Amino acid sequence: MILEVAVLNVIPGQENEFENSFKKASKIISGMKGYIEHELQKCLEESGKYVLLVRWETLEDHTEGFRGSAEYQEWKTLLHHYYDPFPTVEHYAKVELG
Repeated sequence: MILEVAVLNVIPGQENEFENSFKKASKIISGMKGYIEHELQKCLEESGKYVLLVRWETLEDHTEGFRGSAEYQEWKTLLHHYYDPFPTVEHYAKVELG
């Protein structure tokens, strides 16, 4: 399993519209191959800042499967115009500690 992490900076004043669009977009991502779960967290210290956490079975499920799909084009249409700057997306693997 991998964890996708994206810090999302939403254009000021568009937070409510973004959250409504994200609800629609959640239905898209949750149906993708390799998808496990996701959550959107809102920053308490900075308005308009969010973190998106998505768990995928493999890195390729995200980078090739989702990003290469028609559904991703729909995702982009719903969400990408809210971001400034465009987010950096990183992937993490769990560290086994015991």
